[in-house]
Amino acid sequence: MIQALMLALLIAFYASSSVSAALWQLAEFKRRHGVLFVILAAVAAGAVVPELFLILFFQRARPKRRNLRNLLFTIPVWAFDGWLVDLLYRGEAALLGDVASVPVVLAKIGIDQFGYNVLFAAPFGVLTYEWKNSGLSLRPVRDLFTWRHYRDKILPTLPLQFPLFSLALSFWVLLLTYMTNRFAGKIEADAPLALATREL
Repeated sequence: MIQALMLALLIAFYASSSVSAALWQLAEFKRRHGVLFVILAAVAAGAVVPELFLILFFQRARPKRRNLRNLLFTIPVWAFDGWLVDLLYRGEAALLGDVASVPVVLAKIGIDQFGYNVLFAAPFGVLTYEWKNSGLSLRPVRDLFTWRHYRDKILPTLPLQFPLFSLALSFWVLLLTYMTNRFAGKIEADAPLALATREL
């Protein structure tokens, strides 16, 4: 369902002028506020929305003290993660370019999925929540560097991460290419969106 929504948003970006205009306004807002916007968006998506979902659907809309404790833990974690992912994308754009060509998109997916996610993102995510759920014990940190832990707890998260992250990355690259081409004056503000996907 999530994949279908992401694909529908991608199609709507190119097919609907109102959707593309709304996303362009969001992109402009991000450009003006930079990493602060990225951090706030990551905190909202990674900490606040899941906690609200938990309260509404699993606690019958009754907030509890543990929800506040969860937020005090997850807000800094997802703020750091958002900053790190933004740094990764900026680095990829500087290294590989910001043109949404097949080689560039595949290279970025390869770095994300077989480098960043495998070596850092998945282990960091699992470790963070294990550490929280163990009462901040050091045992999850010790277990992290064993093959058994990686096989049993990290690998199962990766098959789910790949299709979701790939779709998100594809959408981000298309949007980023459009934005940066406009910033550079390579396309006009009212030019067809298809121009954003070819190198000028």
